[in-house]
Amino acid sequence: MTYDERLQNVAVLGAAGKMGSGILLLTAVEMADRALQAENKGKTFVLNAIDVSEDGLAGLMGYLRVQVRKIAEKKTIWLRQMYADRDDLIENYDIIDAYINDVLNIVHPVTVMEAANKANLVFEAVNENRSLKVKLLDGIKKNNPNDVWFFTNTSSVPIHLIDEEAGLDGKVIGFHFYNPPAVQKLVELIKTDSTKQEVADFALQYAKNLNKVVVPSNDFAGFIGNGHFMRDGLHGIKEAQELAKDKNMPLYKAIYMVNKVTQDYLIRPMGIFQLMDYVGIDVMQFILNVMNPFVEDETLQSDLLDKFMEQGVKGGQYSSGAQKDGFFKYKSGQPVAVWDIHKQEYVEIEKFKDECDEILGDLPESAVPWKSILRMKNKEEVLMKFYTDLKSLDSLGAVMAIRYGKRSKEIGEKLVKDKVAAHADDVNTVMLTGFYHAYGPINNFFE
Repeated sequence: MTYDERLQNVAVLGAAGKMGSGILLLTAVEMADRALQAENKGKTFVLNAIDVSEDGLAGLMGYLRVQVRKIAEKKTIWLRQMYADRDDLIENYDIIDAYINDVLNIVHPVTVMEAANKANLVFEAVNENRSLKVKLLDGIKKNNPNDVWFFTNTSSVPIHLIDEEAGLDGKVIGFHFYNPPAVQKLVELIKTDSTKQEVADFALQYAKNLNKVVVPSNDFAGFIGNGHFMRDGLHGIKEAQELAKDKNMPLYKAIYMVNKVTQDYLIRPMGIFQLMDYVGIDVMQFILNVMNPFVEDETLQSDLLDKFMEQGVKGGQYSSGAQKDGFFKYKSGQPVAVWDIHKQEYVEIEKFKDECDEILGDLPESAVPWKSILRMKNKEEVLMKFYTDLKSLDSLGAVMAIRYGKRSKEIGEKLVKDKVAAHADDVNTVMLTGFYHAYGPINNFFE
């Protein structure tokens, strides 16, 4: 079966979810683009968007229409070539509308799993629940007469377990998009010892056609991205708890301070507690629970996360993309208050910000904001100067930042040592591309 033939009938499970909708958009556009090729004229391409939520699927179609229009507007020259035989399409807006219709006509929103039983390729983007994934894929395998292949978007469950428990015979691969899939360039590609080479070859071709940056990860729970982020987050929690104890201050102040250090001093797009809110405290706890049984030399668990969950503070995002309240309360996307686990209420940051900032101390004059550093051609030189200056300070913020940077490097190096990542460059690429860090964790800045 050729690449185009494989794409003639595809199913996405969890299509109305945040990850599934992005995967569906990218796949629908790729399928439509293949259908426009001369050799495929007259052939039928079907993309089954499968989800349990009818309302979610209705919203999905509206999302697709808006996003496909944006995509079409960026490639009108190519579309003119593809529609050259259509005399009825004169203006650019005619061509754009025709393309939108072609893409949307490929998508079939359904709430029944049976729609996947004719697919050649199945993308799985349901909840990070191993039992659910196995149940769904096993059902498709048993009822689909085709040589069906499976791409799972799991960010933590070992692929070989899904393969073995669902009886997929090596016709499965971990294809971990980063959130949101339509924007994020990174894909972690996870093969098992049993993954068929033709499945891996197709996955690489598909990723290439989507203009993704592919980083291979070995098949270990959490892979590279969550392997680093989960441990990085646990370190941030530990730092906050120890700071609160050492300074005899409320934990909410310590959370604010560690978040500030990880954003401003480590030059990241957001602090570690904001990032945990973005991902979702509930999601983070779930992923840690998935990963923990597979590690022998550490415990991936946090009593603080458990406490937040008990109090119903979960973070995450609304379907609109707006940030839900978690460690922080948000207004217009910015943190304005921190959750006090003792009083179970949010405390406004403005009430204690100046006090905490003074305790942390000032940044060196060589400090550069995250957005600025990304555009610099001499980034390495600027970063080295900043961290050299930071190491010369004895302020609390400087000491915490250096300690945090060293721990981040340890985590990255351990991923290589444990053969989760083949090379240090792979770890750095994941954090640079998938998490938008200004530099990779495996560096010489904190020595």
